[in-house]
Parts: sequence; C-alpha cells; structure tokens
Amino acid sequence: MFELPKLPYGFDALEPYLDAKTMELHHGKHHATYVAKLNEALQQSPEWEAKSLEDIVKGYAEAPEAIRGALRNHGGGHLNHSLFWKSLCSPAGGVGEPDGKAGEALGSAFGDYGKFKEQFTKAALGVFGSGWAWLVKDTSGKLSVVTTPNQDNPLTQGLVPLLGLDVWEHAYYLKYQNRRPEYVEAWWNVINWEEVAARL
Repeated sequence: MFELPKLPYGFDALEPYLDAKTMELHHGKHHATYVAKLNEALQQSPEWEAKSLEDIVKGYAEAPEAIRGALRNHGGGHLNHSLFWKSLCSPAGGVGEPDGKAGEALGSAFGDYGKFKEQFTKAALGVFGSGWAWLVKDTSGKLSVVTTPNQDNPLTQGLVPLLGLDVWEHAYYLKYQNRRPEYVEAWWNVINWEEVAARL
C-alpha cells in the first residue's frame, strides 16, 4: 500500500511565494486523495499491487480495464506530486539560477538559463485546463520541455521527469486566484536545483 510522503519542510516554508494554506490543502487533501484512490484500485489486482509506482504509471495501459483509469489518474497524481514536493525548497535555501551540474546541462540544452526559463514558462502558461509542465530527458540524455494533461507523467512517453510544475488551479487558487502567470513566476523562487541535479 502506498503512503502519503511527508513534506521535507513546513507548510509555511515557501512563503511568500507559495502560501501555507494552499500547501496544506494541496498536500493533505489533494495528494492524499490520489494515494487513497490508487490503493483502493490496486486492491482489485494483486499483480498490479506488487509493482513500483513508476511501473504502474508507465504501464497503466496494460492494466485491467476496471482499474486502468484509476491507475492513470491517481497513480500519476501520486507520482507527480511526490516529485513536485521534492523539487521545492525554502527561498532561504538558495534562490536564483542553478549552478554546477544543473546549470551546465540547462546551458548546453537551451543556450542559457534565461532561454530555458522563457521556454518553460511559455509551456506552463500554455497548458489548457489542468496539467503539468516538465523539464525531461530522453534515453540519450537530451533535455527538453514538455507538457502533460491532467495527471499524466512523461514516463508514459519514454521520458524521465527532472522538474515538474503543477498548473492545476488547486496548486495556486487560494493565493493567486486565476492569475497563473503570477504563480508560475513565483515558483521560480523556490526550485530545489540540487534535487534536479541529482535526477540528472
């Protein structure tokens, strides 16, 4: 049975960029529901219950039809949010452009950090409705920016997610209402680039 992971920081650690109340509801209600619904679906199939979360998300299309939708939506929701929380850190933990491995990789792939930020922001703002923007790498190690609808994960496209931004309204509505551009701009201040470098 999967469990809701604990946040590696307090709900208020990302203030003023991401507010404590939104973080509390996003983690304790939305993410918790994905975990509960995923476990509920897996109880119907011992074979799938034994798989890793990544294998469930990558292979949901091969699951029994009765649980396929739940594995896609709730399995994806659990995996996406688990990655999301780890990709965030307190503004005091190092705001700004990444250096080291992450900085070098972004510079090589996109020209410079500014061009990457521009491309990623455009992708995040272009998601229609609910979904995610991602920095990913393919099997050759090439980096790119992609988007996925709803709770889909790049693993289903053969891509490895390195950094993801949740642009569902539940991620920002209490503080930013319908102003997604402000939320996206604020998010750049709380990225844990050390985590991204580790995934590289």
